[in-house]
Amino acid sequence: MLCCPPCKNLTIPDEYREVADALFPPDGFLPGQVPDLKTAADFAEALGISVDYHRLLVLEKNNEGLKTYLDHFQNNLDLLIQKTWVEKADETRKEKLQDDIPPFITLIEHGNFQQAIEEFGAILVELAYLFFGTQSTKDDFTEYTFRIDAQMGLFWWYGGRITLLKGLSEKNESKNAQSLWAVLLLGLCYLTNF
Repeated sequence: MLCCPPCKNLTIPDEYREVADALFPPDGFLPGQVPDLKTAADFAEALGISVDYHRLLVLEKNNEGLKTYLDHFQNNLDLLIQKTWVEKADETRKEKLQDDIPPFITLIEHGNFQQAIEEFGAILVELAYLFFGTQSTKDDFTEYTFRIDAQMGLFWWYGGRITLLKGLSEKNESKNAQSLWAVLLLGLCYLTNF
């Protein structure tokens, strides 16, 4: 389990506290509230992925540049999954995770960002398990990753909160889709450059 629900006592390094709380408010989202694009851009800067993030954020969903980037994302994620060492009993988890990536990419290509957010949350839970084993299921997992590397910790903190965007208000579908894409793109860019 990736540190969900939000841990109010989690020690986020001071340099990330403001940007983290802006993206995912500690007390949760108000009805109809979504992260704004500036907040997501600030978070991309904190993750060290702002160049790719800004370039991709403005592309249309069927743009060749985006399709190429999604191919790079999938290839890199496949390599990361293949390179993880797991017990023989967990080999099927690796295979299942690799099988989950193409349908996830299809959701993005079709602009179904709400479903893609949900799928990405599940992908990150499995990826964390492959990288960190049972440590990823402990309550202090995010703090553990912050101790390894601050930006990596910030990424896994984000991964533990991304599903909080599940079920956003449908009042302003266009704004919600844009916000969901902005937040989803944070994880795509980070993992593509991992």
